[in-house]
Parts: sequence; C-alpha cells; structure tokens
Amino acid sequence: MNKSTSLLMSMGLLPASLTLLAGLTLSGCSQDVPKQQTEQSTMQSSAQSTAAVESSLCTQAWFKQVDQQLISGDGQGHGPDLGSDEWQSVIEFKLGVRGDTDVPNRHSKAWCAYVQQKLSQ
Repeated sequence: MNKSTSLLMSMGLLPASLTLLAGLTLSGCSQDVPKQQTEQSTMQSSAQSTAAVESSLCTQAWFKQVDQQLISGDGQGHGPDLGSDEWQSVIEFKLGVRGDTDVPNRHSKAWCAYVQQKLSQ
C-alpha cells in the first residue's frame, strides 16, 4: 500500500475515491448511440408528430384555430358555422384557393391537411 492509499484509508475516503474513479473510468468507456438508431428514433418521432397533427385536423378545436387565423365572420359575431360548407368556402376564399382544381374535396381530412399546409407556408 502506498502513502496516498494509506492516507485515504485513514481518512475514510478510500471507498468514495474508488467509486469516483470507477465512475470516471466507466463513463469514458461508454459507446455513442449508433447513427442508425438515432435516425430511426428521429423518424419515429416525426411520424408520431405527423400522426398527432393529423388526428387534430377537422376537429372543432382545429376549426376554431383556423378561424382565429383567417376570421370567417364579420367581427360582430355573424358568420358561418365552423366546419360547415359555407365556412370552408370562406376559408378557401381567404387562402386564395377557392375554385382551384388541386383543392381536395371539402369535409375530408385531405381538405383539412391542405388548409393546414397552406397556413404553415
């Protein structure tokens, strides 16, 4: 036993020193997460985010959020019912896409996704 070990032992610090040394040694030996696993995790998170957004489309909360951005009413409480065909027509007008052939059919998830994509641009 050398002087350092004797001193640490006499102070009751040898077990703590060994624990610290073991922790430092082990942390230096850890491996990085493989790139493929990280990419898979990122893709999975992206897919979950997309699924979450898609499940929130065409809900009353989504209609309200769209209406807050585009305002379909006259500002005095008069306007079409949220989500109605008339409301969807106003939203298309506000987006400048009413009558465009690439607009999906109203009352479909595809229409809501199209509107969401336009709002995100």
